[in-house]
Amino acid sequence: GRNCCVVIFAVTRPIRRRTKAKKKHWFSSDVVRAHHLILFALHCCFSDRINPASAPASSSISSMNPLGFLTLLALVAAGFAAAPPTTQRTVSSHLTAQDQDRFAKVFAEGLKSSDLQSLYYSSANVALPAGDVVSTCKRLFTLHAESKLNDFEKNFYLIGARKNFGCKEALPAKVETSVKTALAKDATTTQEIYYNLHSAKLAGLAVDEKVRTALGKNLQSVLKKDDSLNSLGHAFAVAVELGPAGAFAYDRIEEAFVQADEVDGRMLQFEGGLSITALIVNGGFKLATGLSKPAPVTAEQAVKFATYFLSRASVQTPKGVSVLLEALKLLASQKPIAPISVRLAGNGQLLPESPVLSVRVCDLLGKPLSPALAALSTTIVSRTSGEALVSKVNLVPSKDDATLYSYNLKSAAPSRGQYRVDVEAAPSYRQQLQVSVLGKVRVNSLEVGVGDTDSAASSVKRHTVAHPSKLATLLNADSQQKVLLKTVLVDDASGKPITVHQAFVMLRNQETHQEIIFVAETDSSKAYKFEMDVGARAADFGHKSGLYEVRLIVGDALLSNSFQWHLADVELKFAVSETKPSTVDAASASRKPLPEIVHQFRAPEKRPPRFVSDLFTALCIAPLVILFGLWMKLGVNVKNFPLSLGAVGFHLGLGAILVLFGIFWLRLNMFETIRYLIPLALITFICGNRMLRKIARGSGSEK
Repeated sequence: GRNCCVVIFAVTRPIRRRTKAKKKHWFSSDVVRAHHLILFALHCCFSDRINPASAPASSSISSMNPLGFLTLLALVAAGFAAAPPTTQRTVSSHLTAQDQDRFAKVFAEGLKSSDLQSLYYSSANVALPAGDVVSTCKRLFTLHAESKLNDFEKNFYLIGARKNFGCKEALPAKVETSVKTALAKDATTTQEIYYNLHSAKLAGLAVDEKVRTALGKNLQSVLKKDDSLNSLGHAFAVAVELGPAGAFAYDRIEEAFVQADEVDGRMLQFEGGLSITALIVNGGFKLATGLSKPAPVTAEQAVKFATYFLSRASVQTPKGVSVLLEALKLLASQKPIAPISVRLAGNGQLLPESPVLSVRVCDLLGKPLSPALAALSTTIVSRTSGEALVSKVNLVPSKDDATLYSYNLKSAAPSRGQYRVDVEAAPSYRQQLQVSVLGKVRVNSLEVGVGDTDSAASSVKRHTVAHPSKLATLLNADSQQKVLLKTVLVDDASGKPITVHQAFVMLRNQETHQEIIFVAETDSSKAYKFEMDVGARAADFGHKSGLYEVRLIVGDALLSNSFQWHLADVELKFAVSETKPSTVDAASASRKPLPEIVHQFRAPEKRPPRFVSDLFTALCIAPLVILFGLWMKLGVNVKNFPLSLGAVGFHLGLGAILVLFGIFWLRLNMFETIRYLIPLALITFICGNRMLRKIARGSGSEK
């Protein structure tokens, strides 16, 4: 009834306003909430139909059955009580000192460039050395005269760069007149209006209220014809300068921003890349600020735009760097929605002797926050057990670096492993980081020995070696024996056995430096074992007997003291019958370049003897010879040959076809033969048809 319609309208109205865009974008949480609320509305609409016997005449929510009412409350609660996001108004990167140095180099190269656009954007961001002003200004005017850009665009770059460089040369009268004339007439694009208006502003030309009003009307008419992202972005920038005459453009901001594409759920950008995205964001924010209107995006969208801009910090052109810096500065200045950077200061690995967590907090440009955060707390949770190591402890700001906060975890005695770090500055900022607490590994025991192949491992005599010493006794093993090794690795802090990502036993030939590496396997007690049958593994060594170093390699991402230990030497002797020098040669040859493969066409098939070919040719010609011979013997009667065009053409065509077959046999291919045969066959067919019709008419008249 009416209540149902009211509920549906109430829950869908704010959703319709956000989803009227042309593309999917922005909020996954809003979509979930919308689904829950629509379910709520549908339940209200059809509750009477589902159970009509129990429903009174009224269709109000209060008349619903208790179970249905509780269901609706649960749906509403699920729609609004979303889990707190892992990040809130924070990004994980910012512009670093290395980025700023690289930007300075890009602008320095731009000042030497022969491109008018690069000169302008470089001049807007870095100062020109005093000694280069005169020569650079001369080059600027020369480049303007030679430029093939549109007049309004190259005039803008000339006027802007001339002002930034402080050139003493007067602005050419032709350029000034061109700007004035362009402002007085209607433009066809928003770009033209943008460049002309800003050229007049930079040149110090007066733009009165009448001109502003005319430009506003011109801008509205142009937008009706072209409302692309590029056109809207320039329109926002123009509207900022027009004041009240450009206030209409604010109503088009939402139309532009809803066209943003979401990338991986983390970034927002516009089709066209960095330039278009920066143009729309800069123009939209400036217009909203100039009109004292709310920001055109929410805090969550600002985070996604900031993430996109920071991902483009590797841009290499003066224009790209300039618009990137402008966009980041503008976003950082929007205090109510500006995101901040919260990231680890370092590689995220905490050493066991000094487990100090360091977090860097700054704005998007890498500068300290102003005002500084009142407090920054963290909760650290083990990713393995899910237990909290510390909860809601305050990070201590550094006295030397205003962007650095730290906390010493020594008192919490963190064990080796990976931890989730939840950083929060109530009530606006939240970030989730990950750190690894490194540990130290210690070799608790290691035994190495040599025994017969068929003997049990427990009966083999073993030598105990203490890390990092080397066994003084030289081990000897032949093809009838095996080499065994067993070691227990423990955590240095707890003394408990541990497993590592990498545990290898390497045998290295002292003469050739050839290395053969085997994987050490763990048993049920977490002890690492290695067993090698010398005879069975002879091929791995190339059957090369000699002195080999036995090394233990231990490595792990969570270890601060990974090591390679030379623990013993062993003399390996392979049986003489098993020695295969060719195997070593083949192994080394396999690593050399293969011989060049030269393409060879298939050899032609063997032709028959000349006698057979001549005999076959004679047999083919024999019927024709016999025919002419019989004609000569019997006599050929040519008196009745009709001397008509059809008869002559038919016989000539037939003869030409026979000649063509002969030429095909000698030199032509099939396609060339068909090309000549088609017209000959057509002529022969027409002539033969006429000849037969004439013969038929003659036979009929004789009867």
